Amino acid sequence: MKISHFSYANNQGGAARAAIRIHQALLASDIDSKMFVNKLDIQSSNVFGPSGALEKGAVLIRPKVVDSLMKVLRTGNSAKHSPALIPSRWLKFINNSDADIIHLHWINNEMLSISDIGKIKKPVVWTFHDMWPFCGAEHLSQDHRWKTGYRNLNRSDYERGLDLNRWVFNRKLRCWKTPMQIVTPSHWLSSCVSSSYLMKTWPIETIPNCLDTEVWKPINKQTSRNALGLPQGVPILLFGSYGSNHSFNKGFDLLIKAIETLQNRSLDFHLAVFGDASQSDLSRFDFPVHYFGHLHDDISLRVLYSAADALIIPSRQEAFGQVASEAQACGTSVVAFATTGLNDVVEHKKTGYLAEPFNINDLAEGIKWVVKSDRQENLSREARVRASKFFSNEVVASEYKKLYEKVCGYNS
Repeated sequence: MKISHFSYANNQGGAARAAIRIHQALLASDIDSKMFVNKLDIQSSNVFGPSGALEKGAVLIRPKVVDSLMKVLRTGNSAKHSPALIPSRWLKFINNSDADIIHLHWINNEMLSISDIGKIKKPVVWTFHDMWPFCGAEHLSQDHRWKTGYRNLNRSDYERGLDLNRWVFNRKLRCWKTPMQIVTPSHWLSSCVSSSYLMKTWPIETIPNCLDTEVWKPINKQTSRNALGLPQGVPILLFGSYGSNHSFNKGFDLLIKAIETLQNRSLDFHLAVFGDASQSDLSRFDFPVHYFGHLHDDISLRVLYSAADALIIPSRQEAFGQVASEAQACGTSVVAFATTGLNDVVEHKKTGYLAEPFNINDLAEGIKWVVKSDRQENLSREARVRASKFFSNEVVASEYKKLYEKVCGYNS
């Protein structure tokens, strides 16, 4: 069985990392897997990017061509919007290939157009990494038009100008006549698909994102802290921003309020921050903050996870919670809100704490509970067990293999 994955990139962003890990897990399970990308961030086995200056130039130009179209929409939704308008070279390549399954991932930035996707003649498995496939142009929705259909009378008050979301949604309705096999990494996202106007009758499977648990595993806490220059004997809370400090969905504002609550409760701790967190956002507080910037390799992240007592994820919405699964594989508890994909990753009071959405006091209570708990060793052990049981390469590859066989059987 030959699987061909298509993803805009193979390392830049959470969706790209999820896609490459699935590809690598399949290879490790002796499945014939190849990956094709528009942006080859890192060299990897059986991953192929644009060859030659012409193809590389086209990858850069295509998204810019549609930028002017985006100006006709004025919206309060800060999430990315993708028209997926321009036909690409990939359609002919896909239909002439020897692949048994075409496995789509995040294929935006004008990698594949809506029309291209509808003209694929081979069996398709499509892993969703956000809400775009069943929405309009938006990747994360702040309304419910995706449930009822995008009509003139149900447009949100925060939008003006051309109804780009309705236009893109109607193109999907016209072009996607044959249901494709959908995979989502969480039960929350699966429930969204099942409730959607566009895809409620399409076949859906829930398969979590995977990681190599032989790579992502605990390191001695004292050793980790020494390596990073972090102090011993004090609670260290970890937060990762990925450039989304001011994104509504990432909930940085909720983290700030929870930290204020913790200070009022006189909890002594240090905060470790990786990613793009702005120092000015945290400068008002008295506690020490350690900034690590972007960590581009798994080893550095693994050391940082292992050094922390808890990872805080204040997100309002996550398709899965990849950072949470990585931390748990390293034996680190996760404190988050009991919402969206994080419900699939964290087990309340067993591998961390799931606070009532979006209760600041309960989030602060969860942080305090994990840090002060006399069950820290049990929490760490259970976090590691859960990651190995549900998110390991072997487990996820096996689930995909069964799905591929079912899809091929339906189309034989």
